[in-house]
Amino acid sequence: MSLPTLLVLYGSQTGTAQDTAQRIVRQALRRRLQVQALPLDNYNVVNLISESLVVFVCATTGQGEPPDNMKNFWRFLFRKSLPVGSLCQLDCAIVGLGDSSYPKFNFVAKKLHKRLLHLGANLLLPVGLADDQHDLGSDAVIEPWLTSFWDRLLAVYPSLADVIPLREDEPLPPSYTFHFLEDVKEKTDDRLRIPAEQTVQSHSCPFPARMVSNRRVTDASHFQDVRHIEFDITGSNIEFAAGDVVVIRPCNAPEDVQQFCQLLGLDPEATFILRRVDPHLLSLLPQPCTVRHLVESYLDIAAVPRRSFFELLSTFATNELERDKLLEFSSAAGQNELHSYCNQPRRTALEVLADFPHTTSELKVDYLLDLFPDIQPRFFSIASSLQAQPHRLHILVAVVHYKTKLYKPRRGLCSNWLASLDPAQGEMYVPLWVKKGSLKFPKEKDTPVIMVGPGTGVAPFRSALQERIAEGKTANVLFFGCRSVHKDFYFRSEWEEMMEAGHLTLFTAFSRDQEDKVYVQHRVRENAGLLWDLIANKSACFYIAGNAKQMPASVSDALKEVFQQEGGMSAEEAEQMLVTMERTSRLQCETWS
Repeated sequence: MSLPTLLVLYGSQTGTAQDTAQRIVRQALRRRLQVQALPLDNYNVVNLISESLVVFVCATTGQGEPPDNMKNFWRFLFRKSLPVGSLCQLDCAIVGLGDSSYPKFNFVAKKLHKRLLHLGANLLLPVGLADDQHDLGSDAVIEPWLTSFWDRLLAVYPSLADVIPLREDEPLPPSYTFHFLEDVKEKTDDRLRIPAEQTVQSHSCPFPARMVSNRRVTDASHFQDVRHIEFDITGSNIEFAAGDVVVIRPCNAPEDVQQFCQLLGLDPEATFILRRVDPHLLSLLPQPCTVRHLVESYLDIAAVPRRSFFELLSTFATNELERDKLLEFSSAAGQNELHSYCNQPRRTALEVLADFPHTTSELKVDYLLDLFPDIQPRFFSIASSLQAQPHRLHILVAVVHYKTKLYKPRRGLCSNWLASLDPAQGEMYVPLWVKKGSLKFPKEKDTPVIMVGPGTGVAPFRSALQERIAEGKTANVLFFGCRSVHKDFYFRSEWEEMMEAGHLTLFTAFSRDQEDKVYVQHRVRENAGLLWDLIANKSACFYIAGNAKQMPASVSDALKEVFQQEGGMSAEEAEQMLVTMERTSRLQCETWS
């Protein structure tokens, strides 16, 4: 029997599923298999009927939704017209990337598994359900799952036993090669090189929006720096509704770019073209491109590196001490050590390079795009409405800054980059695009909405309130919570104006302004009568937005108590009412970790 050809198809939102897919590719190449990896929407799904061996790597986003780069595939696969048994020739395996702090943990992988079985596919082994909440991250599941996968493949394809694999310390060929050019200077700012005819903004063609204002909205004495940022989107053709999100690709800090180039001995002004370029990369990197632009706008050097980073880095190491440590971090037995060194203190890839200077000096430039993933875009709830503020787009950004055992404070890449831009110092442009969000608000004029949005979770509700009031919809209730009325009460004057006009009922919870902490869930319980009347008698919709850790579950529990207290329901009946509201979109959540 000849060796199988392996196809790896992935749906990835933040890059983890893509990294896992590429890891499977590397393992396949070491076994001398023919292998190809593609985002699911880049694959012609009608060809699936003739494939023999496919691994699906799928993340779950939002409230159980497929990632953006597999949505077309998802719609096709669930067509009712697809005949049962149409995939009976297909051997496949599925690994899911999820987060158990979300209610629909790994929903996409589980649903894909059921659908493929229904279509007759042969599942080689149980679905791997990786959990980002595990101490060792998704690798805690992926590592043993991959071992089982290759063992199972050996049983199905015995000819694999005759293959002598490449040694683990032998580097695979680079995916791209750099060709440096002489006498080529950048004539334009590549970050803003947008074709004039572009009308639809996207990941590959964002709109360069001018930053109008960048204002801190927390008190100077408050521990958290939160920014209210406003962009001018005139001429962009961008449209959005309440609940939609804006997507922004950040840049690395200038000092990090400089250190990276120094560590690797690269001239930031050197210009190159890439050979063997795939369309995805070409859309993000201009040809030709400078080293500075590559490092500043593409390579994710400020992220905490994944295990695959250490696996590839170890193949370049000639210094014995460094090689041994990198091999330990790459091994299954060394994952606790890697967690302590890297994940726990949130050590960045750039800091790892500095810790392994001999290996870093051995790095060949051709491997940069294999070693470093591209910078992932960040998503922010839009905090304004075009109906109230035409040609403007607002966001509310908490600047991430915290200490670990490392000397240098940890900083969120996008939030700190945005905070560093000062439109008072000159025109600042931020490449961005807009996508549909998960929150949908009722079209009916008389349907009340109840919104629970503590902290920056209030951002989508500012958009909703501006939009609804412009449309004459005044049955609006908002529960807002923060630490202190004087330090982080976002949009206070706007809420007060809406209340005075009779357009808003506001309940606030300031957790640190009294001895006993008061949160939004307490206010929900205190207003049980009003909420029951709105939900049971007036068909109100209920929304929750904010941090995924404890708040959403606490608010849901408080709502169930409202149903029991005011509606005379049992605990089981209250739970069922909540499930029904969620199924009919009368209860919606937008949370993030």
